[in-house]
Amino acid sequence: MSISTKSFALHAGLIAVLFALGFLLPTYHQGNLARIMVLATYAVGYNVLFGYTGLLSLGHAMFFAAGMYGLGLAMHLGGLPPVPAFIIGLIAAAALSTIVALLALRTIGVAFMIVTLMFSQAVFLTILYLGTYTGGDEGFVIAQSSRQILGYDLTHPLTRYMAALFVFSAALLITARMMQASFGQVLIGVRENEERTTMLGYDVFRHKLASVIISGTISGAAGATYALLFGYVGATFGSVQYSIFPLLWVLLGGAGTTIGPLVGAVFMFYLIDYSSGLTNAYMLIAGVVLVLLTLFARAGLVGEIRKRWIAWLP
Repeated sequence: MSISTKSFALHAGLIAVLFALGFLLPTYHQGNLARIMVLATYAVGYNVLFGYTGLLSLGHAMFFAAGMYGLGLAMHLGGLPPVPAFIIGLIAAAALSTIVALLALRTIGVAFMIVTLMFSQAVFLTILYLGTYTGGDEGFVIAQSSRQILGYDLTHPLTRYMAALFVFSAALLITARMMQASFGQVLIGVRENEERTTMLGYDVFRHKLASVIISGTISGAAGATYALLFGYVGATFGSVQYSIFPLLWVLLGGAGTTIGPLVGAVFMFYLIDYSSGLTNAYMLIAGVVLVLLTLFARAGLVGEIRKRWIAWLP
């Protein structure tokens, strides 16, 4: 069996398991997993830039917020139905990521990190400044009656779960296919040795530009999906902590692995969920576990499995 066939079987199997869990899990965990899949989609987008291209962004929350506010404002103020509003959210994220990429890619290394952080803070402060429309710190709620597509009520737990699964599956399969294509291999080449990739005749800037745009658009799709499925749009999602979260999820799951972002998001979510039920100092427990993983599983959970036992893992 070829590596591409194994990769397809792995992703198809994962999607099938997630589909089955939608019918088997109790409502509480069904809701949790729906939220996790949306956030994992965000991490998948981040992984394209960081895990595969090797560009560390500290401002990815601006793309998540662009998709969220693009959809949210289109529905809340414009009265648009979900599908056109979702497209607006994607366009907003793609446009913002294009602008940021054209400017930020003039820098490298630490400077790139700082520039993305500055842009993200500018977007966050803009959301607060335009509080008349965005709701400022408090944000706004999208009316439950408007969150329907083709007669399906997205506020219903199972429908919401399946919608989250659809978006996550699309992001996962697109990313997996992209990394198997020559474009994805060039991105990996840029990560491993940018100078050699340039010497081989590839347009490194064009590939990095495309990587930022694709990463930002997938992250924006996650933001738009979150607003649509959970009905809330708030400035918190554009803050620094929401730029750090996808980095943690990708590092925990395994940077440069297709399923790592989901594994990292699941692990982090339930680690905090269960430890908070044991003690008020749950962040201490989470911190200790994260430090141990950093020390003994430097490639991340999926990355270590790939390095030690299953070398073909995508």
